[in-house]
Amino acid sequence: MALSSIALSSRALLKIGATSIASFDEGTAEAEIAGNLYGHVRDALLSAHPWSFASGQMTLAQLSDTPVADYQYAYQLPADFLRALSVGSGGRGRGADYRIAERRLHTDEPEIVLSYIFRPDEQEFPPFFDQALITRLAAEFCIPLTESTSRSEVLHRLAENEFKRAKNIDAQQDTPGRVEDFTLIGVRS
Repeated sequence: MALSSIALSSRALLKIGATSIASFDEGTAEAEIAGNLYGHVRDALLSAHPWSFASGQMTLAQLSDTPVADYQYAYQLPADFLRALSVGSGGRGRGADYRIAERRLHTDEPEIVLSYIFRPDEQEFPPFFDQALITRLAAEFCIPLTESTSRSEVLHRLAENEFKRAKNIDAQQDTPGRVEDFTLIGVRS
C-alpha cells in the first residue's frame, strides 16, 4: 500500500504516542514538527544508500558556460538529484573523472551518463523503505514532542536497525558487484 508524506509522518507520530495529523498545515505542534522535519529526514535517508527504487541514469545536457579550472565541460544536474553514484561516457554509466560543484557536474567528457540517486514520489517507496523512514521519523520527532532523550536514543537504535534491514532487502535486488580492474594484478603480468 502506497503511503503519502502525511501518512508516513502520522505513523511515525503514532509510534511515539503522539496524535496523527491530516495536514502539515493544521496548526498543531505535531503538524509543525512533522512539516519541518519530514523532507530533510526523507532526503537524508534516500541519500544514505544507493536504493534500487531511487537510482536512475540520465544523459545530461551540456551547459554553455565552461568551468573555471580543471575540467572542460559543465552539465546541469537533474531537478530531483540527491547524490551522484557514478559518471560515464560512451554508453557506460561509470568510469569518467568528474566533480560536482555549484549544482553542476564538471568533467572532460563531451557526452556523459550520470548514475544518481533521485527523489521519487512517496507512492514509489517499497514497504521496507517505508518502515525504515517511519522509524527514522519517529526518532527525529521524539525529542521535540516528548522531551525524552532516553526514548529518543531507543528510537534511534531501532531506526538504525530498520535502515540496515532495508539495505539488506534492497541489496538482494541486484547482481553483486565485482572487481573489474585490479591494477596490482595487472602489474604482475
